[in-house]
Amino acid sequence: MIQDAETLGLLLESIRRFVRERLIPAEAAVTEADAMPADIVREMREMGLFGYALPREYGGLGLTTEEQMHVAFELCYASPVFRSYVGTNNGIGGMGIVIDGTPEQKERYLHRLAAGEIIGSFALTEPDNGSDAGGLKTFARRDGDHYVINGTKRYITNAPEASIFTLMARTDASQKGAAGVSAFIVERDTPGLSTAPPDRKMGQRGSHTSDVILQDVRVPASALIGGVEGQGFKTAMKVLDRARLNIAAVCVGIAQRMLDETLAYAMQREQFGQPIAGFQLVQAMLADSKAEIYAARCMTLDAARQADEGANIATEASCAKLFASEMCSRVADRCVQVHGGAGYMQEYPIERLYRDVRLFRIFEGTSQIQQLVIAKNMIRAARG
Repeated sequence: MIQDAETLGLLLESIRRFVRERLIPAEAAVTEADAMPADIVREMREMGLFGYALPREYGGLGLTTEEQMHVAFELCYASPVFRSYVGTNNGIGGMGIVIDGTPEQKERYLHRLAAGEIIGSFALTEPDNGSDAGGLKTFARRDGDHYVINGTKRYITNAPEASIFTLMARTDASQKGAAGVSAFIVERDTPGLSTAPPDRKMGQRGSHTSDVILQDVRVPASALIGGVEGQGFKTAMKVLDRARLNIAAVCVGIAQRMLDETLAYAMQREQFGQPIAGFQLVQAMLADSKAEIYAARCMTLDAARQADEGANIATEASCAKLFASEMCSRVADRCVQVHGGAGYMQEYPIERLYRDVRLFRIFEGTSQIQQLVIAKNMIRAARG
């Protein structure tokens, strides 16, 4: 749903200009330094990018789901590390509070998240539990008016920078699977919480992940999201439905960038006396990429519109994430192929983007998990 087409158009144009004038020229330096420049972070704050998905009453832009997809299409024309830096506040780091938080929790955190004063993070994955999220071992023991949390979280996006963690922990040892899991807001300066050095990754340098270690971390009962035990996994799934849709949009944006870079290269690179864009086998790779990007874009926008209408989009979000992330990898591979030997060299952005986008088939649920979600939902619907 588009609330105001003119206002949205102005926002998208400002992001488009910011991406091309500021972000794309900074990509190589961000990768080399593995750090986000302070001036770019400041500009993203000033543009409201830390809170574009958060409600207006808490200082955000209050964009609808469909409008958020358009923002992601534009913002992710640059390296996905820039969107990752602001993405947790708008998504998995902030949305759990928006969806299920108490009024006090919303008031305490959402204003600062929207302003970019603090960075949010979502801590679900553990060393022994990734796809099997219901099998997590981090435990929160009730102790009077507090909970004492012990455990380790792994591959947590923005953990080194985060001020608060939306953290999943088991509160009922007698309940197996998801039923005994609760969600907490844990502040970084809580005694006993620490983060490991940033992970060294294949790609997406400048976007940091790390372990989060909890040793007798004592939090007040008011840190329990929604004030109810055993609802954490439901909160996580609500958040992940939207996160998967956002990743689909990210894939569309960066795939379009890779295709544009490759088309420009193919039109100027000559072999056998003519630009390689004139060869039909190259044209086939360009055309297949264009068609798949278009399909992923349409899927993403359709699911977003359904979400704005109040529909349960668990299946549609998984479909969009599955197709778009697989599409993005195929496009990246074709683009390297069209570049030939040049595509393997760091002189061209496609080498870096090829490594960056490989992650999308893994996080927020692997492609195989998306297949299981889709199939199980189909079977459930067929049984009535």
